[in-house]
Amino acid sequence: ACPIFSNKSNTTIKGVKPRSLKLMLVLPLSIIVQLIIVFHSTGDGMNAYMAYKVSTQTTLPMFRSKTFTVRRRFSDFLGLYEKLSDKHTLNGYIVPPPPEKSIMGMTKVKVGKEDNSSAEFVERRRAALERYLQRVVFHPSLLQDPDVREFLERDDMPRAHNTQALSGAGFLKMINRATDSLSKMTIKMNESDVWFEEKLQEVEAEDQQLRKLHIMVDSLVGHRKELSVNTGGFAKSVAMLGSSEDNTALSRALSQLAEVEDKMEQLHQEQAASDSFCFAELLADYIRLLGSVRASFDQRMKTWQRWQDAQNMLQKKRETEAKLLWANKPDKLQQAKDDITEWEAKVTQYERDFDRVSATVRKEVLRFEKEKARDFKKQIIKYLESLLQSQQQLIKYWEAFLPEAKAIA
Repeated sequence: ACPIFSNKSNTTIKGVKPRSLKLMLVLPLSIIVQLIIVFHSTGDGMNAYMAYKVSTQTTLPMFRSKTFTVRRRFSDFLGLYEKLSDKHTLNGYIVPPPPEKSIMGMTKVKVGKEDNSSAEFVERRRAALERYLQRVVFHPSLLQDPDVREFLERDDMPRAHNTQALSGAGFLKMINRATDSLSKMTIKMNESDVWFEEKLQEVEAEDQQLRKLHIMVDSLVGHRKELSVNTGGFAKSVAMLGSSEDNTALSRALSQLAEVEDKMEQLHQEQAASDSFCFAELLADYIRLLGSVRASFDQRMKTWQRWQDAQNMLQKKRETEAKLLWANKPDKLQQAKDDITEWEAKVTQYERDFDRVSATVRKEVLRFEKEKARDFKKQIIKYLESLLQSQQQLIKYWEAFLPEAKAIA
């Protein structure tokens, strides 16, 4: 079920009990990997950070044991993504992205601001990291990566330093990404396979629609929270009116109405949390995932461009050989022939690379679409069930209050 946070709860960050969720992942050959993540706050003040306990149970022979537990910081999750992205995106794989940094949310936790929003932030990040690891482990190719195994079972893994936005490595990555973006603007690919062209258009359109829907859901969450606050205020006002009423039946009815409205305030708060955790977080996940899908298409385009550049260079080398033959310069002719042989091999290799990356991208997109349908089905059913449960509870409240209203004389 989706985690629920109420503004009527006395729970604070310091008082939050570690939450855990077991994820049963059915992998090829019916192998099951189980991940349990709980959070612990370490340190004081602005030096504090969240440490997550990652426990794994597996029967995979690639691991040293069947059960193991490690502690990881948020930067470790980002570091794992950077490693996987650097290696596997080049081959056309869709590497699941981790949740984004939130300086404001983490600052509230570090300074000890003990309110409902801080508790929500902590749980939202924990759940997002859990989903991220689930997607990584569920990917048959990424699961085989040594960095994934190291992340899950190595106790003393060095801290990731390339994840800081203002670090030297982080700044260099930002420059490289900007350069890649400019390069993509200048590449005009002659697409020979209409499937890739149509899929890329679908991805771009879906990204726009998900972003619009995410904005609307965020607005809905805000309205539900506002409704909860206003309902609570209304309940208090009705309770005060009932306490000052001389008519006993009316006073009792108003008091009961205040209790109903008080319960409705709780329902609205829980529904806002359900909107956020069951629906908004799903949309945010897939907005980030679509960025990884586009990255695989971009890599295919860069692989194609490298193949085209090699063909152009081969053509120039052949033109150079022709000029040397015409000028009767046998001393330079052998070097020209060697260059042609070298670039012919490169053209052949780069063409194979393009075909391989294209096949991987096609397979990855089909896999992504299947997982997306499964995830949306599961979360939409959860969301509808939460709505239904909320409405049924609301009906029970009003049905119980109706006799009190009719008893007013």
